[in-house]
Amino acid sequence: MGDWSFLGRLLDKVQSHSTVVGKVWLTVLFVFRILVLGAGAEKVWGDEQSDFICNTQQPGCENVCYDLAFPISHIRFWVLQIIFVSTPTLVYLGHVVHVIHREEKISLSMQNETQDDHASPVTKKLSKMSKYTKGKGKVRIRGSLLCSYLLNVIAKIMLEVAFIVGQYYLYGFMLEPQFVCDRFPCPHRVDCYMSRPTEKTIFILFMLVVACVSLVLNVTEIFYLCFKSVHNLMQKKQKNFTATPTAPPKDDGHLKNKEHMFQNWVNLETELQGKTLEFMKSADREEEEGKEQGPPAHPQGSAVYAHPSSGRTSQIAVKKVTFM
Repeated sequence: MGDWSFLGRLLDKVQSHSTVVGKVWLTVLFVFRILVLGAGAEKVWGDEQSDFICNTQQPGCENVCYDLAFPISHIRFWVLQIIFVSTPTLVYLGHVVHVIHREEKISLSMQNETQDDHASPVTKKLSKMSKYTKGKGKVRIRGSLLCSYLLNVIAKIMLEVAFIVGQYYLYGFMLEPQFVCDRFPCPHRVDCYMSRPTEKTIFILFMLVVACVSLVLNVTEIFYLCFKSVHNLMQKKQKNFTATPTAPPKDDGHLKNKEHMFQNWVNLETELQGKTLEFMKSADREEEEGKEQGPPAHPQGSAVYAHPSSGRTSQIAVKKVTFM
């Protein structure tokens, strides 16, 4: 098996751009897959074809029986599984590097603009802000990076499921010591035997459990990202609500006094209009009585009243009306 150091260095860079669950997934990948595969599994399998023995001397029969029993070696199958499962993470890493490089260029150009004396304060403030990057080379998983990260996790889930199902259909999860083969050019049913079947079965089950754990971690990460997005959205709305607090309601005693004064004024105005109307009616009656009795003398304290409809004037005594 080849050297895993290059892939390990690339995946190590992803840790600073992943969630907590993503970091656990990377730890499982390093320790329980790459390390175990390189340290133990390769030595257990070794050259399994030379240890695959069949009770026949027919040329080619042993080779075709081995090909039927193991369409692909377990070691190579797990190597392919690790590479394919790690590929979406490496694609996400490429997207992160692209975003960081783009924001560095934008920040550099805005810093050059802020050096100008005519630069606005808004431009100077924006030059210090970034949408995705934050201190110490880390990124904020939101926006396009969040979509990229979700696609990365979904792709890993699909690949994990595909490899688990593929392993089951290729050679199952248990190895039997004896394998019966009747494939051409074998002249009859041939019994073949493999070395260390129990030890190999233990490694197969171990790698299956690790794959299932990785699958569960990926599903958990999707729920974690959804919960975190909803939580951030609710916090943002709560900050918007608390940013413009409403003034507390004042004591309405002053308002009640104003309403009471206004009502008194309306009542007084109505009373004045009623008394004015009564005065006009009494003046009309005195005018009619004066016509019947003749023009009266002008006593002291009298006044001339002109009726608005007749246009004539008459002398009437002005009554002193006191408005309460």
